Amino acid sequence: MASSTPQRPAFIPSLAYKDNRAALKWLESAFGFEPSEVLTDPQGNIMHAEMTYDGGVVMIGSEWADWTRSPTSLGGKNTQRVHVHVQQGIDEHCTRARQAGAKIVMELADQFYGHRTYIAADLEGHYWTFSQPVRNVSKEEMERATGLKFTKLT
Repeated sequence: MASSTPQRPAFIPSLAYKDNRAALKWLESAFGFEPSEVLTDPQGNIMHAEMTYDGGVVMIGSEWADWTRSPTSLGGKNTQRVHVHVQQGIDEHCTRARQAGAKIVMELADQFYGHRTYIAADLEGHYWTFSQPVRNVSKEEMERATGLKFTKLT
């Protein structure tokens, strides 16, 4: 039986913001994310929101429980970082984010694994990594470049 529900990613990060309405607007302006689902209560408060970017989804919430907080409420501490795969235009993406007020915590640079990457902190201090593949790199090349070894857990 065919489902009318669109395919969803297996993992969907969910981030808490003190002001989720401002976060939705800022993430759209800075990173080009698109609001795809916004549910409000009768007073207009956003109770649940989702944004999409190139097939990816992120939930944007509030501090709705004792265990969920924005980095702003925790002195800037983070327990996660969201990695976003950018198909093209990473340099322009970084410029857009910087112009919108993102704090670039790792400047745009080519990485040993073949991606061009930068890390930005958003308006409430969540860290986002944006990465675009720029060349194919084998596991052997990565091992030589880093001195690390790919292994299987036993």
